[in-house]
Amino acid sequence: QTRLVESGGGVVQAGDSLSLSCAPSGGTFRSSAMGWFRQSPGKERELVAGIRWHDGLIVYGDSVMGRFTISGEAGQHSVFLQMNSLKPEDTAVYYCAATVFWSSWSPGHWGSWGQGTQVTVSP
Repeated sequence: QTRLVESGGGVVQAGDSLSLSCAPSGGTFRSSAMGWFRQSPGKERELVAGIRWHDGLIVYGDSVMGRFTISGEAGQHSVFLQMNSLKPEDTAVYYCAATVFWSSWSPGHWGSWGQGTQVTVSP
């Protein structure tokens, strides 16, 4: 069974940088868009950044604009997230996600998810 596998989480200090990677593992995979979402305790899962393959559209959550950069390889269905100037409020579990038929950046519309990787930013 194909699944998304994330890597790169960890514990850093405020102001540091961290990068995340995600790729499918285990078989044939399709996607029309991929992205990164995050969820911290007591909060809803939110979009961090997304990329839509057919037109190259990239979107970012307001709180990460200018600090995070998403990139990807459509043919490999892989995405990367470069996170700079990290803040304690960026602490969360970060999930890689993919959708075959893009309709929305809302997490409820995305069908494939990774297991999540913890990012912790200390003050």
